[in-house]
Amino acid sequence: MDVLSLIGVILAFVAILGGNYLEGGHVGALLNGPAALIVIGGTLGAAFLQAPVSVFKRSLVILRWILLPPRIDLAGGINRVVGWSMTARKEGLLGLEAVADAEFDPYARKGLQLLVDGAEPEAIRSILEVDLYTQEGRDIQAAKVFESMGGYAPTIGIIGAVMGLIHVMGNLADPSKLGSGIAVAFVATIYGVGFANLLLLPIGNKLKAIAQRQSRYREMLLEGVLSIAEGENPRSIELKLQGFMD
Repeated sequence: MDVLSLIGVILAFVAILGGNYLEGGHVGALLNGPAALIVIGGTLGAAFLQAPVSVFKRSLVILRWILLPPRIDLAGGINRVVGWSMTARKEGLLGLEAVADAEFDPYARKGLQLLVDGAEPEAIRSILEVDLYTQEGRDIQAAKVFESMGGYAPTIGIIGAVMGLIHVMGNLADPSKLGSGIAVAFVATIYGVGFANLLLLPIGNKLKAIAQRQSRYREMLLEGVLSIAEGENPRSIELKLQGFMD
């Protein structure tokens, strides 16, 4: 579990609610159903309109990365590639066939299978780069769904505020109805700005960072597989791939 994400969410809301309490406010003043409906419903509606179904579904799938990010072990990956190079050096490229069959990572398995099939380095690069850029692009687009929602939410909050003020202006003759309209106006703005800056934008940026880190891992595998195909020394391969480390 990504403890930092959990701490970040808790700290953000504790700071906002704690500051509100210290100023003499209470949580009940920030709870407003109509304002929540306007901001959440409007933001989701805008996101539905913008994103294709496949992209939106992917965004929901990778949302779990915020707390349960995929394990990306660059050091372990480098050791695996060096092990493959030693096997190829001792047994030839055909010796990697058993390794490919046992490989759990589909991207690495495809690279190993290309080595076993005797593909040329340029062909290997071309095939694996298509996979790399396609997967990275798909995940980045999914992460941008949350970024776009972070852009829409404050504007939807302003719409809610204007609607509340319209309600207030239409009921100036009845003071008993002024309070609810003013509450919707101010709380809708808080919801829009708060959801955008405390949740949606940070989520989008974190998902993009994870997608880019996954791409760096795949780039490392790609360079390793190419180095094996070109017959480089395992020690040279290890030194080259260490450049991908943080």
